[in-house]
Amino acid sequence: MNACRPASLSFARSVPRLALLALALAAALPAFADEATTSAAAGEPVTDRHHKNADELDHVVVTASPNRSTAEELVKPVDVLGGEHLDEARGSTLGETVTKLPGVQSSNFGPGVGRPIIRGLEGGRVGVLSGGLSTQDVSTVSQDHAVAIEPFLADQIEVLKGPATLLYGSGAIGGVVNVVDGRIAEKPLQETVSGRAEVRHDSVNDGFTGMARVDASGADGKLVIHADGVYRNQKDYELPGGGRQVNSFIDTKSGALGISRVGDDGFIGISAARFEDGYGNPAEPGDPATGAAGVSLQMRQNRVEAKAGLDRDFGIFNGLRASFGHTGYEHVEYEGSEVGTRFLNEASEGRVELTHRLLAGWKGAVGMQGLGRTFEAIGAEAFVPRTRTQGWGVFVTEQRKWNALQVDVGARVDHVDAAPANAASRRFRPVSLSAGAAWNFNRTWRLSANVDRAERAPGEEELFADGPHVATLSYEIGNPALHKERANQAELGLHFHGSRLEAKASVYQTRFDGFVYLADTGLTTPDADALPIRQWSQADARFRGVEGEVIAHLFDGDAGRVDARLFGDRVRATLASGGNLPRIAPARLGGELRWRGQAMRASIGATHSYRQDDVAIGETATAGYTLVDAHVAYHFDADNTGVEFFLDGRNLTNETARVHTSFLKDRVVLPGRGLTAGVRIFF
Repeated sequence: MNACRPASLSFARSVPRLALLALALAAALPAFADEATTSAAAGEPVTDRHHKNADELDHVVVTASPNRSTAEELVKPVDVLGGEHLDEARGSTLGETVTKLPGVQSSNFGPGVGRPIIRGLEGGRVGVLSGGLSTQDVSTVSQDHAVAIEPFLADQIEVLKGPATLLYGSGAIGGVVNVVDGRIAEKPLQETVSGRAEVRHDSVNDGFTGMARVDASGADGKLVIHADGVYRNQKDYELPGGGRQVNSFIDTKSGALGISRVGDDGFIGISAARFEDGYGNPAEPGDPATGAAGVSLQMRQNRVEAKAGLDRDFGIFNGLRASFGHTGYEHVEYEGSEVGTRFLNEASEGRVELTHRLLAGWKGAVGMQGLGRTFEAIGAEAFVPRTRTQGWGVFVTEQRKWNALQVDVGARVDHVDAAPANAASRRFRPVSLSAGAAWNFNRTWRLSANVDRAERAPGEEELFADGPHVATLSYEIGNPALHKERANQAELGLHFHGSRLEAKASVYQTRFDGFVYLADTGLTTPDADALPIRQWSQADARFRGVEGEVIAHLFDGDAGRVDARLFGDRVRATLASGGNLPRIAPARLGGELRWRGQAMRASIGATHSYRQDDVAIGETATAGYTLVDAHVAYHFDADNTGVEFFLDGRNLTNETARVHTSFLKDRVVLPGRGLTAGVRIFF
């Protein structure tokens, strides 16, 4: 549509600049003289072609850590979703895909929108990254804005829980979800040509999803070319009680091209991606009886990335990672066929990380990150003014081991300058500190402890909002006088890793000084719509929670392998002055039984979300519900090609479920019983 032309033009203008940047980086790096290796290094990100079991994922490299540590080696809690578990979990949104990890749930604004919630924290407090760089969409501004990431293209998804501000800035005060897509190859391929493809059909919404990915290298293995694409079309979904959720359609297109030069000493590459997403707002369905269309959103994002890495000693350092991304984003909200509001976001981000060799027994990394972003809303729902945000940060992380004891420390200083078009700018200097220790007191048990002091600069909508916001059905008022949000967190974790049983559990408490939240004032606007007035407010608050997971290997023999998994989480969030914070995720308990044979695998599980009645003023309680899912797949290999037929069932008991974290929970329920059938091909 014409409304999206500025983002497209910006994208076109950016390509030559980024191509020159890539060439400059290539010239700065030494020539890759060594011959490319023929097999991937141990511990590379999991790909769908090589399905991994749950116990193997602890040994997968977490790319969101500067030292490329495995999940087992990190002191801070982290979950990695990959392999067959990622295949079974993939949904139309990132939040839906990761929602069965302990401590992780999803926001909901219909099937087109779902952003991860970590330990009760959401929005700008949870960083969503693509290959270590922010997605630079506007999903933090409003709950009806989608995340510009396609889960079907992920190789693995990494979830870092607790403050990740040291590495990724003051916004990541609650955690980070990093999607690894492999668009810029960092290692030689195992095969000259490899890839995967999938098609599936969903019964609950008469939906179709198709994806394909290809990676190819030249004869010497040093040049790697990548291409991927996804198309998804889903109609209004069926409700548990009959009928359909009007205006719950999705139509998504995504694709990317990438090229890399790889070798034993490092890599350099560039990629260009396009993401288009159209979806309905089920809270405003229009009037189907008269043919009046409801509210819908059309999003377009163009993104260019350039990355380079050096893996050899130079001076005191033994590694370098540099990355730069530029994003041109626009989405248009349509009221029927009329343009209501346009949201524009033009952003550039860069970061450099240097890892050093052992110094007095310590290894670690230093780095710098910079960001420039211009956000603007135009139209009837322009409740946030045009705002230019600039920021930079420097950080250091260090680690040392003494036999069974490991200690991690780190610090970061940021500078954030938010300048609105119609008011005075605000400047913030967040400072974050972290310390953690892990003690392997025998071969199977590990005890960990983390303490963090993290600070966050308020976002544009929290500072400068002033206008009607249809998504939240309220009139939002920001507070330019907000100060930095400070979180002091303490966490204890226990991890058992035996041959027949694996278990991990964490308890944590976070005390917020000046927690920013959207409070109900009890007033309404004086017009005919009579919207409730909500004010961005600040008060001391406390979050405390517990989460855990147990995996038991019940049987392993000629008939196959049988595993059982149990997980649960609970978070409680209150104001220091008394009362509850709004829209806090309910407690959950889930279980799964999984069988894997030589050619087949199957699983069945259920997740119970408890009633949430610890509610804020003006908020209603939400009933509990249980969702039952099942999966079955048959896999066979023909020469170098793997073929997998699968059938997934979701909400098999046709339960009526309302998501407490959603502003729409009283009017929109989750889809009813649905079956998904499809085929995957790996080559």
